[in-house]
Amino acid sequence: MSIESQRDLIELQRVGRVVARALAAMKKAARPGLTTAELDAVGAEVLKRHGARSAPALEYGFPGCACISVGDQVAHGVPGARRLEPGDVIKLDVTAELGGYVADAAITVILHGAAPALYALAACARRALAAALEVARAGEPIARVGMVVEREAETAGFSVVRELCGHGVGRRVHEEPSIPNYFTPRARGRFTDGLVVAIEPILAERGGGRRLETDEDGWTLRTRDGAVAVQEEHTVVIRDGRPLVVTAAAA
Repeated sequence: MSIESQRDLIELQRVGRVVARALAAMKKAARPGLTTAELDAVGAEVLKRHGARSAPALEYGFPGCACISVGDQVAHGVPGARRLEPGDVIKLDVTAELGGYVADAAITVILHGAAPALYALAACARRALAAALEVARAGEPIARVGMVVEREAETAGFSVVRELCGHGVGRRVHEEPSIPNYFTPRARGRFTDGLVVAIEPILAERGGGRRLETDEDGWTLRTRDGAVAVQEEHTVVIRDGRPLVVTAAAA
């Protein structure tokens, strides 16, 4: 969607704050011994308290509130009986609907005890998102996002997970345009003023994550080679200058 009125912006920011609060609560709660279902319940309670709903559950029938993916699970992880362990790399992806508007964001949480290289991988994803936000401006080619994300990853010795990408958002979970995290001439078009998009670098360990496979649950995507993956994501409104991040951490 594109912002067409002040109400659009206010409502999008409102659901974005709920997403940010849910992620903050889940990050705070994450600890060894907690099941991913219990962690999911933390996010679900935040959404319920604010009158919001899980957009993946609403739109796709996803069996949970948030996508919680651990280790080599890249995305769409189904919450369940799995217990978190020291050193786990956890991707928390919350997409909420409130009043007909949708916002989407994700963070990577690393439990104490992980290898230093995994902390470096997560930091690289944060830098890649920051770099992407600097080029996601009205009039700029959409392909520039993939260019800077790929450059950030390769400079640090990590890999882009190519099978997943950023996307438009706002009224539905996935809208046009697609925003690859690597440079490709197929990523045509330019960002337009007011366009709402989810920018989400997804990276993996050096040389890993080239191919993904789906678990038996029909949802969870993991790296075929076992490489650990990380993700950082924000929903933003494109402007002439730096985009407006509507899923920024709540005050």
